[in-house]
Amino acid sequence: MAKIKIQKKDIWIDMTPMSDVMTLLLCFFMLTSTFLTPEPVSVNAPNSVSEVKIPEQDVLNILVTPEGKVFCGTENKNNMQAMLDVMTDKFGVSLNAKQVKAFREDAMVGASMSQLAQYLNLDQEKMAEAIQKLGLPLDSINGGKSEFQEWVSAARDANPDIKLAIKCDSKTPYTAIKKLMSELQDMNENRFQLITNLDVKRLNE
Repeated sequence: MAKIKIQKKDIWIDMTPMSDVMTLLLCFFMLTSTFLTPEPVSVNAPNSVSEVKIPEQDVLNILVTPEGKVFCGTENKNNMQAMLDVMTDKFGVSLNAKQVKAFREDAMVGASMSQLAQYLNLDQEKMAEAIQKLGLPLDSINGGKSEFQEWVSAARDANPDIKLAIKCDSKTPYTAIKKLMSELQDMNENRFQLITNLDVKRLNE
């Protein structure tokens, strides 16, 4: 007796609607995502149970390394440019177009005004290496403000509504943090936030 062959039919699924949905989701995430600016040095912030969210805009981020080196910067490149203009005029530093471009592309300010031009002349890879050994001076100039304080003042001039946020490493000595806070308090900058990592384990206890 002859066997009856069952005709196999190919299953065809129209993937066009799915690809349209994936494209829309991709565009949505690209347009709504906030890209983090890489920090000049790696800092492991201490843990905390505080859930106060740091504003995403109009923030001057102040970074303190375990060695006590200080860096500062803001995500707004126009404010960074305005800060640079104030500082170069005040300290009599002249920068060319290439150096200004390198400054705008850098994550944070971390070189003293006397070293800034030389630092900005470096290649991008060498800048990342050099910044590890630099930092903003906290020593007062002729009994006046320190360079760090001058940068903070320039940020305040560029944006009067700017908020200060300090991020330090869990191994940063207390004396370094105390000195930084004293610098801010001397300028009547008494309101600032401390950036920490959320300790989920302690929060759930």
